[in-house]
Amino acid sequence: MPHPRMRQATLELRQMSDATEREKARICAVAGLLHTACQPLRILRTLAWEPEVKEIFLTQGGRELPQVSYPAFDPAPSIALLREARRQIVPVTTIDLWLDRQANAIELGARMLAAVGTPGFFEYGRQLYGEPTAPLRYVPVTPLDLAQNVLETITQLAHIDIHTDPPAYHSAETVAADLERAVRTHFGDQAPAIELVDRLSANALATSRAIRVRRGARFTDRDFVQLLHHEAYIHVATSLNGRAQIDLPLLAAGHPGTTRTQEGLAVFAEVISGSIELDRLRRLADRVLAIQMAIDGADFLEVYRYYLEHTDDPDQSFENARRVFRGGVITGGAPFTKDLVYLLGLLQVNNFIRASFAAGRADCLSLLFCGKIDLFDIPALCELYAMGLCRPPRFLPPWISDPRHLLAVLTVTVFTSRVSLEPIVEVARKLLDSAPVVRMPAPETANQESEPTPPGGHHD
Repeated sequence: MPHPRMRQATLELRQMSDATEREKARICAVAGLLHTACQPLRILRTLAWEPEVKEIFLTQGGRELPQVSYPAFDPAPSIALLREARRQIVPVTTIDLWLDRQANAIELGARMLAAVGTPGFFEYGRQLYGEPTAPLRYVPVTPLDLAQNVLETITQLAHIDIHTDPPAYHSAETVAADLERAVRTHFGDQAPAIELVDRLSANALATSRAIRVRRGARFTDRDFVQLLHHEAYIHVATSLNGRAQIDLPLLAAGHPGTTRTQEGLAVFAEVISGSIELDRLRRLADRVLAIQMAIDGADFLEVYRYYLEHTDDPDQSFENARRVFRGGVITGGAPFTKDLVYLLGLLQVNNFIRASFAAGRADCLSLLFCGKIDLFDIPALCELYAMGLCRPPRFLPPWISDPRHLLAVLTVTVFTSRVSLEPIVEVARKLLDSAPVVRMPAPETANQESEPTPPGGHHD
């Protein structure tokens, strides 16, 4: 017959096990409610403009404000589900604080969609995505400061006379075929379909189920690599990994609270893959300046003309301005601030990866890809993983699944960051002050196809 103390210990273990299972069931139930609540939040789809808007605008010579309408959105069903979820959330533990943040972001997203076309849209959007003049949480710098710094640096580099071979261009059909092979190799039977379409606001756009490529678009080799790493290896991968989270379906549903990290990861993928170019960085920085112009009162026509001066391309200038005003007020003062997240996300993801590596916690990096997440979700995801609720991601970008290049870059970054660059720059300036400028001869281009660079915007 078991000793009384043994029976007591067995009873306590059983009670602990029952309590753990109840807690896991509660977490799953709340995550399920949140997932259902954010299902109607199709942000970009709701804010999309009909193709006829651009056709009419360009036909009129870009002289009249576009006329845009949006479908009505009722936030009540989502708000009711959030209310039920919050009844089960006690925002004290790491996991409950995570659930509470998701609920807050989903509610703001629902209320933002209900306010399309009004100043309220901007007020909710700025809480979700930020605004150009708001200082970052841990760094005394604003998104506008970052964007201006990027543009100033690019301007300085433009004075350097560096000759490069003109890129070779490829048709949409060729790129689609190459993408088909690449995603089949990486994702197997879960690979997204590759679709050639006639009408698309960009050269290519992706969802978890399909990557659409616009017929007639032209791509360089670097465009292709950028598209593959940004859209397929990040956005498609995190969607598929999130869909595999049976206990936490919320991880499959990207909502505005996860946008900054998702786009930051995607742009970081461009950087670490070596596919990003100065023109791409310029476009990301220009978006921040254009958003601030609209906040300061510039209307669609003024922002359109700002871009037209830079690109001399009416079609692309329209698309650039559309990104700023979709969902907001066409006459100015209340834009869509989502495009701040690209530079901000890149900064945050880069800093997080560097800091995690330096702190000896590179084990957390794979969790970045377990679904649609925000960087601040990582502590909760570590606990959820330990509980068996969060599944390891199946699809990882090459620089994570084979991290030798990433680890080498991080090692050099940590090593060099310990040395202040300012005195070294001053030494270099003095050293080279009297040295003549070296002008290298242009490379041979006889066998290169020479065409003007196509306008940017091949993906979001």
